[in-house]
Amino acid sequence: MLTGLYGGLLRLGWALPPGERLAELHGPLLVCGLFGTVISLERAVALGRDAAYAAPAFAALGSLSLLAGLPPAFGALAYVLAAAALSAATLVITTRQPALFTATLSLGALSWLAGNLLWLAGRSVPDVTGWWLAFLILTIAGERLELSRLTAPKRGSVALFALAVLLLLAGVAYGIIDRRGAAMTGLALTTMTAWLARHDVVRITLRQTGQTRFMAACMAAGYAWLGGAGVLLLAAPPATATFGYDAALHAVLVGFVLSMVFGHALIILPAVARVRLAYRPILYVPLVVLHASVALRVMGDMLAWPDGRAWSGPLTVVALLGFVATLAGTAAARRV
Repeated sequence: MLTGLYGGLLRLGWALPPGERLAELHGPLLVCGLFGTVISLERAVALGRDAAYAAPAFAALGSLSLLAGLPPAFGALAYVLAAAALSAATLVITTRQPALFTATLSLGALSWLAGNLLWLAGRSVPDVTGWWLAFLILTIAGERLELSRLTAPKRGSVALFALAVLLLLAGVAYGIIDRRGAAMTGLALTTMTAWLARHDVVRITLRQTGQTRFMAACMAAGYAWLGGAGVLLLAAPPATATFGYDAALHAVLVGFVLSMVFGHALIILPAVARVRLAYRPILYVPLVVLHASVALRVMGDMLAWPDGRAWSGPLTVVALLGFVATLAGTAAARRV
């Protein structure tokens, strides 16, 4: 996380100590190194098989290879092995419990594998980013689909969800840099947002209090950015808009994915890391800073405003480190 964020600041033009390699590896380190490791670890804990831990181990090895200065192919190969192990573990879960949500999780893992294979084959990061986004979006969507079973099913739920998934896979197959790929991906994201708005349990949990409401606020804000990314891809596709790629990418990765991480951390971290955490209202502060940073980034991109783009990076770093520090403080308080 730290090296990926440092690379992001370098890409935004901040005069930091030399780190051109980190700037080039900003995307792979965050998507494959951070999210790939965390998601694989969570899946391994859920599966309860020693072999499943090969996925987070290979993902960590890939990151270490990149940071050690080895040729990117070594890191890409390790990420391929990580994605293959995650896909195998997820397919085991799918065979145990055949359902649309487990199939969606499998498609997410396979999307990560496809993107990593293409990167290993020499394709550029922008060319494979769509597959990496599909990995994260389908993983989150599959988990939310599972939770939606707690509410009474509504007509058209399965059809709308399936349409969003098919559009997303078709779009990333073309590539989000391609005009057709951007259009299909944009439609997929807006369709998925419509499904989440109508069928997700957030509609109910937003009316609760305390930790439940905080989690729901994280989800709702993330969904808004997911829909916003879809609109950006439709209205300002990367093929025609100078910063269209950057705006849509960070709306998804920071606005949607990181907001979901904030919302799930109080449940996932205790289960995976065996630490006791407590909800505190101060957690809303880094959440607000996070979404302010996304708004500044998108505004800076759309208005070609260099200062807005530049300052969005440190705001994101402050939000992430502030959230981690707050969680660490609650864990220490629980131990006392």
